[in-house]
Amino acid sequence: MRLTDQEIAILRQVQSDASLSLADLSERSGVAQSTLWRKLQDLEARGVITSRVALLDPAQVDAKLCVLASVSLHDHTEEAIAALSSLVSRHAEIMECHAISGGADYMMKIRCSDVEAYERFMSHNLLRSPHIRSVTSSFVLKEIKSTTELPLQ
Repeated sequence: MRLTDQEIAILRQVQSDASLSLADLSERSGVAQSTLWRKLQDLEARGVITSRVALLDPAQVDAKLCVLASVSLHDHTEEAIAALSSLVSRHAEIMECHAISGGADYMMKIRCSDVEAYERFMSHNLLRSPHIRSVTSSFVLKEIKSTTELPLQ
């Protein structure tokens, strides 16, 4: 899907701050308010804009520990994949889950309050799944960059 220059200008601003008023968004993107409103509605209808959210500081909401967990399954049956998808959906601690190539099958981004909370989560949820063979955990020591903004050309 090709985006127009006008749509890209709008999306850059919305990604940066979804709470902008129409007037502010119009001014920052250089698009007239009446056109802007129609463009936003169209971008939402086309599924380009999927939601508008508030981003929280993990340290302020007791989710300071970030873990990248490489997960390997015993097998790749439809049942195993469905069970993993269900497990991921049920647990808010799992912020992202990606099927990947390489040594592991999935990479998960997990947020917890501390190492003890992660150990409990892993032991009581991930490792109790009969479909998960192994979990290799990497603890994030320092966040260099974290963004939700997609690169727009």
